Amino acid sequence: MLAYRHAFHAGNHADVLKHLVLVQVLRHMALKDKPYRLVDTHAGGGGYALDSAQAQKKGEYLQGIARLWDVDDAPAAVTDYLDLVRAFNARQNTDGGASGGAAGGSLPLRHYPGSPAIAQALLRPMDQLRLFELHPTEFGILSDHLGHARGVQLAQADGFESLKGQLPPPSRRAVVLMDPSYELASDYARVVDSLRDALRRFAEGVYVVWYPQVSRVEAGQLPRRLQALAPKGWLHARISVQQADAQGYGLTGSGMFILNPPYTLHATLAACLPWLVERLAQHHHATYLLDQHVV
Repeated sequence: MLAYRHAFHAGNHADVLKHLVLVQVLRHMALKDKPYRLVDTHAGGGGYALDSAQAQKKGEYLQGIARLWDVDDAPAAVTDYLDLVRAFNARQNTDGGASGGAAGGSLPLRHYPGSPAIAQALLRPMDQLRLFELHPTEFGILSDHLGHARGVQLAQADGFESLKGQLPPPSRRAVVLMDPSYELASDYARVVDSLRDALRRFAEGVYVVWYPQVSRVEAGQLPRRLQALAPKGWLHARISVQQADAQGYGLTGSGMFILNPPYTLHATLAACLPWLVERLAQHHHATYLLDQHVV
């Protein structure tokens, strides 16, 4: 969808969940002394200025990353994620001539890293990062951020179609992150179709899918459809922290569905999600879901 710009939503509660999970998946992949390939099918701009007109329009980051910025009691995995966001801010603030300390309250929150920037920070020299983004403006920003980084290849292309040429990787180890905008109802079916094809090509990959919790039939059906694709096991994590508007619309939460998840991920998220929901809740009935099927 070429109308979608993630800059309007950067750092919101959905980004917090998505990137918390992504960090833990990539940390686990790095435990083995063997390279892996990360494929990001909808990479976006790679990084976002939270003082931009887009981010300020609705200020969604204020109900997301900003609520966690000064905490000192976070679970270890949340602290790991926050340290990466703080490091990104330190680099961007330095490049822009801003001053600030190295942690929490002493460092101004002015920037938010997209999935590519978070992944690139965790990439080892032997690992590969493959980024696909169709929107011309987003791709230009992404190129400025990561176009010359080692181990990174970018393409202005449809990520669903491009995934076919990325699997299986030479190392036989891969993570695929799939997080389209879902502004088109057809995106839900394309996620399922793309993953079905990917699993035929490379059944051993780790497939990480983000989806929005919205009042749309396709969104409610997606987790069940993904379960049917995962005979080797899956993990489903979801947070519901925001109320719908008067018409019943809006992003009330989001979910992460992982096919072939790391065996440590369930315990890690079990320690994080209650704390995260308490911090991000915008109403008294906020909740979370954590479920898995292990083969």
